[in-house]
Amino acid sequence: MLVEKFPYPKLKRLQTELGRLYVGNEGDEPVPSVTTILDSTADKTHLIEWKKRVGEEEANRQSQQAAGLGTKVHNAIEKYVKGQEWDNFGNNLVSILARKMTLSMIEQGLSKVNELWGVEVGLLAQGLYAGTTDSVGIYEGAESIIDYKTSKKLKKREWIEDYFLQGCAYALAHNEMYGTNIRKVAILMVDRDAKFGDYIIEGNEFDYYCDRWAQRLEDYYRSK
Repeated sequence: MLVEKFPYPKLKRLQTELGRLYVGNEGDEPVPSVTTILDSTADKTHLIEWKKRVGEEEANRQSQQAAGLGTKVHNAIEKYVKGQEWDNFGNNLVSILARKMTLSMIEQGLSKVNELWGVEVGLLAQGLYAGTTDSVGIYEGAESIIDYKTSKKLKKREWIEDYFLQGCAYALAHNEMYGTNIRKVAILMVDRDAKFGDYIIEGNEFDYYCDRWAQRLEDYYRSK
């Protein structure tokens, strides 16, 4: 499955008061991460209302649990793709959930992947932004950015615009760096009931979200 087709760089990550920044070559100016740009330009009304409803302490607990679960699933998938031992979860609730979700992602998501060119791939749009995508390769016969997401419940398509924008940002950077023509983003999502969903954008819809990403990028730099 893993075919190392391109010499992906190791980006240096910096955590600052402005958010996550990346540096490509030594001496280059740091650029913001894709997630920093999206977070800085997002409408957080629903997030604020949710925190008010459940309380700060409960919101933090749920967020930390979700982050831990997502990390376990992502790490296991990366090991699986690299041909390493991945099925070594613990016996606590989060580990049991993570194993079930990982199996669903492997059986229903990775089965649609024809080949992967890299995992945890560092990408850089010179002077503008950078980031790390979960993987790049061929999904259902087409060059794609492939990102893995975990969720409490599968999300409605209209709720994950920022996932599509993130994928478009990575695709544009990859095309700039390596002369590819990636025009497809595949968001592979699994929830805590091990239900799987793939959310695909390509063609005119891909172009639409690339335009939306360009607007968010402009908003970010204008605000700074």
